Amino acid sequence: MKPLHKVIIEKNCSYTPIWIMRQAGRYLPEFREIRKKNPDFINLCLNYDLSSEITLQPLKRFNLDAAIIFSDILMLPYGLGQKVEFEKNFGPKLGELDLNKISKTDEVDFVEKVHPVYKAIKKVSLDPSLNNKNTIGFVGAPWTLLVYMINQQSPKKKLKENFFKDEFLINRILLIIEKFLKFHIKNQIDNGANVIQIFDSWAGLLEEKDLPNYIYTPTLNLVNYIKSLKIPVICFPREIKNYKEFCDIVKPDAISIDYNVDPKKILKDIKIPIQGGLDPKILLSDYKNLKKETSKYLDIFKDHPYIFNLGHGILPETNPEMVENLIKIVKNY
Repeated sequence: MKPLHKVIIEKNCSYTPIWIMRQAGRYLPEFREIRKKNPDFINLCLNYDLSSEITLQPLKRFNLDAAIIFSDILMLPYGLGQKVEFEKNFGPKLGELDLNKISKTDEVDFVEKVHPVYKAIKKVSLDPSLNNKNTIGFVGAPWTLLVYMINQQSPKKKLKENFFKDEFLINRILLIIEKFLKFHIKNQIDNGANVIQIFDSWAGLLEEKDLPNYIYTPTLNLVNYIKSLKIPVICFPREIKNYKEFCDIVKPDAISIDYNVDPKKILKDIKIPIQGGLDPKILLSDYKNLKKETSKYLDIFKDHPYIFNLGHGILPETNPEMVENLIKIVKNY
C-alpha cells in the first residue's frame, strides 16, 4: 500500500509520510529555468510534457512520499470559458463572468480545454519513480472557485462589495462549479490520481452563518462523490473557524490544517487522519528552529495517523537545503 494510503485508509501511526504543498514550484532553480522560458502560466499548466516534468522535479531531488500534479485550481473557470491570466507580482486575474456562456459549456468542451492536465497525471503516475509513492490530484473547493470567478482576483482579506447581492447568480454558479468539478476529479482519477485534495483557500472569509450554504453542503457533495470512486479525499479548509465542525459534517477521509490553529486542540477534537500545520516561514529560519518546530508536530501527532506537510504552500524564497533538512528530520524521527 502506498504511503498516504497507509495513513488515510489503514490509520497507520508507525510511519509519517511527507509531501509539501507547492513542492513543484518557484523555490526550485530547475523550475525557475522552465518558467523563464514559459511566461504564460496557464499555457505552462497545459503543456503536459513540461507540467509532468515539473511535477517530478521535487521527487528527483528529495525523498518525498507523493507527487502532486503541477496545475492550478483555476483550470476549472478556464475550462468553463472564463478568461484566466496570471500577472507578475499580482496573481490571478479573471475576465468578466458570463453566466450564459458557462451555462452552455458541456463536458466535451470542458475536457477539450483541460485534457493536457489529465495527460500529465497519466505520465506522472506511470513514471517508475512513483511505484511506491502517491499521485495526488486536486481541485479548488466550490466556495473558493466561486470567490475567484465573481471577485475576478484574489480577495486577500476582502470580497467585492455586494458579493452576495445576487443569490440566484451565486447558486447557479455553485451548481455549475460542482457539476464540472466532478468531471475534473473523475478524469484525474481515471488517469492515475490515487488521492484527491480539495483546497478551500478562502474558507476563512465566511461568517459562521454562511458556512452550511457555501462550504459544508457543496464540499460534502464532492467528498461523497470522491468516496463513491473509492479514492481517499483530503480537505484543506484554510483558516476555517471550526475544524471539528467541518470534519463532523463534511466527513473527509483526512483533514489538512493551517498554521494558525493549535495542533493540540486539533488532536483533541479530531479523530480522522490529520495532515500539515507547520508554518512555511519556519523554513526561512535556521536548522535549530526548524528541528524544534517540526518535532513539535511530530511529537503531538505521534500516536495519531498523520501526514507531514506545511500549513500553506512553501514560500518561493525557501532554500531547497532547508527542505532537505525538513525531510530528514521527519524521516529520522
